Amino acid sequence: MSTINPYRRGITVELFSIAWMVFEFLVGFFSGLQAHSLLLIAFGLDSLLEIISGGALLWRLIVGFRRPAEEVARIERRASRIVGWCLLALAVYIVLTSGYNLLAHQGAESSLAGTLMALASLICMPILMMIKLRVAGEVNSAALKEDAMCNLTCAYTAAAVLVGNLLTIWQGWWWSDSVFSLLLVFFIVKEGLEGVRG
Repeated sequence: MSTINPYRRGITVELFSIAWMVFEFLVGFFSGLQAHSLLLIAFGLDSLLEIISGGALLWRLIVGFRRPAEEVARIERRASRIVGWCLLALAVYIVLTSGYNLLAHQGAESSLAGTLMALASLICMPILMMIKLRVAGEVNSAALKEDAMCNLTCAYTAAAVLVGNLLTIWQGWWWSDSVFSLLLVFFIVKEGLEGVRG
């Protein structure tokens, strides 16, 4: 593994990450729509934003091969800002939708597909994060570190989906979906602001 160029390893892990996020977006978003679950929709949208940030990081890693250091640094800052703005956009969506759902007393139904997807992500995301952090250190990329932290946010989202879904099934707490969604905003905004500030 150590003999592989770190840029190539980064590109490989980013391609896997994007493919996983496409799958996660499709399952999370559409099962969330079906179950009227903000948590699952936010989970899916978080995956969509990670597809965008993954594309930005893939671009950064590919140019890291061929471009001068100052151009790579400029692209790095741009990629970092893209990731940050994507996270802040997700936070705004969660706050507005959670607030509306709580005021309107709208709850969510349970979703087996969404629950299984969240469980798989809870296992996969921390592993992906650790690999990205290692590669980020090897290629000296702050943007890739932020992308790794997006994976951690995704793991938090997956945990919130699982707990919220279980409370809805077990206790019938209609508000748990929105409340657990709002708990994610702190982590999302923190990472988003770091990216925007570059």
